[in-house]
Amino acid sequence: MTVRKDHARSLFAGIAGDYDRWAQILSFGQDARWHRVMIEQLGVGPGDVVADVATGTAAVAIDLVERFGCRVIGIDQSPEMLARGAERVAAAGLTDSIELRQGEAERLPLEDASVDALTHTYLLRYVDDPAATLRELARVLKPGGAMASLEFFVPDGAWYPAWWAWTRAGLPAGGLVAGDGWYETGRFLGPSIEEFWRRHPLGDVVSMWRAAGMEQVRCRRLSVGGGVIIRGIRGT
Repeated sequence: MTVRKDHARSLFAGIAGDYDRWAQILSFGQDARWHRVMIEQLGVGPGDVVADVATGTAAVAIDLVERFGCRVIGIDQSPEMLARGAERVAAAGLTDSIELRQGEAERLPLEDASVDALTHTYLLRYVDDPAATLRELARVLKPGGAMASLEFFVPDGAWYPAWWAWTRAGLPAGGLVAGDGWYETGRFLGPSIEEFWRRHPLGDVVSMWRAAGMEQVRCRRLSVGGGVIIRGIRGT
């Protein structure tokens, strides 16, 4: 396991137990809203299978089933997050509709062209080769299947100073209140987000999607630029 992936495993192991609560508080409720926006145009229904990669505590997987009545395979490398996800799935009465598997985005435990749609959330900052990972994600999609992603983004213009202050001071301070591993998470997020987009500008990431075989790739920035959704369709 690489240093980047090992750090991600350690980070999420420390916050899995109360991830959902504090993710909403520290994002001012935007996290859940962004999830709903990400999935709204997937075009799936009952009988379809959706892979939710980096499923974490299964929040997006649950939203998918409740909205579309589809079946979801949730995949994540963190056993701690998956354990919390299993609790949430059981509490929602969705164990027949959601299967959780431990696995890595770079080597998905899925056959070629085996799912009708795919979602991934806050994933690319935690992999060593985003382009190769996107090729692997596209591999498991059926031709014509939709892929949608959600990532944190960096606002520009007048909003950037406020974003910088929140991510460098507000998030660490909130992490101290939240306890456990949230302080480290709060310190990590802002620099990690900014560093990723400095290395991989949005136009470059869109090009990675297209090189992976995705067509009709579109971006939508959210909440004054604090998040970005990318969507595309697997080419035939």
